[in-house]
Amino acid sequence: MEDPDKTEVVLLACGSFNPITNMHLRLFELAKDYLHETGKYKVIKGIISPVGDAYKKKGLISADHRVTMAKLATKNSDWVEVDDWESCQSEWLETLKVLRYHHEKLSSPEPTNSLENAIPLTKAGRKRKHEPNRHGPIKKKNQSPNIKNVPQVKLLCGSDVLESFGIPNLWKLEDITEIVENHGLVCISRAGNSVQKFIYESDILWKHRNNIHLVEEWITNDISSTKIRRALRRGQSIRYLVPDAVQAYIEKHNLYSPESEDRNAGVVLAPLQKNASDSKN
Repeated sequence: MEDPDKTEVVLLACGSFNPITNMHLRLFELAKDYLHETGKYKVIKGIISPVGDAYKKKGLISADHRVTMAKLATKNSDWVEVDDWESCQSEWLETLKVLRYHHEKLSSPEPTNSLENAIPLTKAGRKRKHEPNRHGPIKKKNQSPNIKNVPQVKLLCGSDVLESFGIPNLWKLEDITEIVENHGLVCISRAGNSVQKFIYESDILWKHRNNIHLVEEWITNDISSTKIRRALRRGQSIRYLVPDAVQAYIEKHNLYSPESEDRNAGVVLAPLQKNASDSKN
């Protein structure tokens, strides 16, 4: 029998996945093992949410390719899936809005593709301005979500994402607060990493440190999307670094090249543009 006292958790990983690697998949397994070993949680699902093209990161290939590769990588997983809602938005979305969306999707009996439901957990009645969406909006009924027994949606990330909270204009302070207070983080870090020091030096993170789960990666894995793209540009093998189906897809479509790496070169990253602009207004 299932323990009714355990909190159900959905792990959400946002990012470029350009391309997805075996390390991305390992993050889910490490996080799941850690949360289960606490005896307090039961992980029921993992979600990979590739960022949209409007993020404007240098070398970012089209979301269609990145989503397809992520689906190929998770084809044999019985608990990790890919969600293309974020990648289908015509504008870049803050990670917090993606967390809100998936929380609302779990809360509502009728799934929606609309950003109208991407509202704070603590302000169920608040409506947000609708943002363009290639899926098309679905009208929301005027009812407060029943959040009782709704699984927690926690942000799964590496220590680099957590430490990026300190980069000026990359994150909004109120977004960081709501993420760590209402959702929580599961952060995979390597032994000896300075992430604990980073949390100590941040008043917001320190205040909500009990909702930040640090998972030490004892079997280290240095694979990254950046290194994968570099190897591909140089004609080097990436076998055993990405799932075989992903490697085959990359080769079939000749996805990564010096030309693709120059995409968005010189363009300011979307969050830096938006948050810098907002801070001036």
